[in-house]
Amino acid sequence: MEICPPPSLNWDDTRIFLAIAREGTLSRAAKRLNLGIATTSRRLERLESALQTRLFTRDQQGYTLTDEGRDLISPAEALEQAGFAFGGATYRNNDEVMGHVRLATAQGLADHLIIPAMPKLIAAHPNLTVEIVTGVSTVNLHRRDADIALRMVRPERGNVSIRRLGTLGFGLYASQDYVNNRKSSDTTSLSFEHDDFIGWSEMQQNLPAAQWLTKMLRGKPCRLITTSLSAQMSAVEAGIGMAILPHFISKKKNLVCVQGDVGCDQTIWLAIHSDLAHSRRVRAVVDFLDMLVSENQPSLSR
Repeated sequence: MEICPPPSLNWDDTRIFLAIAREGTLSRAAKRLNLGIATTSRRLERLESALQTRLFTRDQQGYTLTDEGRDLISPAEALEQAGFAFGGATYRNNDEVMGHVRLATAQGLADHLIIPAMPKLIAAHPNLTVEIVTGVSTVNLHRRDADIALRMVRPERGNVSIRRLGTLGFGLYASQDYVNNRKSSDTTSLSFEHDDFIGWSEMQQNLPAAQWLTKMLRGKPCRLITTSLSAQMSAVEAGIGMAILPHFISKKKNLVCVQGDVGCDQTIWLAIHSDLAHSRRVRAVVDFLDMLVSENQPSLSR
């Protein structure tokens, strides 16, 4: 028996559905598609009407997939890939990877590990577009905030494939000028009574580095508080104080390691939504990240 789509279904509206699922808001989806917000909204309503189901719930944070919408992600992405294949069948070979992959990761990993190596991925897959989303907070793969997450926090359980890629090592670092001017005559002294520190804001007190500082300072306030690793790095370079920083970034910037083992090392986790595990575009980025972390593990960990 032949299964027919609803007579009013416009297949092109699946692009609207995927864009809203990936972006999380109507405005960002419209910008991504180069459409007006009103047009994007009307086309979503048309798709929901044709399917006779609600695909998203709306709230102040944006658009969240319903269970029915989540079930349609894989078929919609298959349709997207089929469209790529149809449109380029006359000049593409069968092994080419195309499409858009959204990668959520930490700013430090993006700036100092992933982006410098991106030319290799681009050369291998010139028709693949990678969108890198950075930040300290975790992302919701079920809500399709991203296709892939590479983070130092183990992702949520559920319909997610999780893999441990390696370890990111941390130490206590300072600038050479700061070390030269330390009040302690011993530059390797682990007594921090007279030292200044750069700490994390209240929102990031769950981070191992923030917890280490809380334990060591015993109520003494930090000299400077920031909400990003890049700001902490800049503060250390400026000689404002010391901070817990990744070894591999700090060594590139010629900072001085005051204490190498502070017990703040973090596992690097890779997570993808299980529905995307066999997507060729996602696999291409996953394999790239796996190789990248493996090749750089010695410098990442110490």
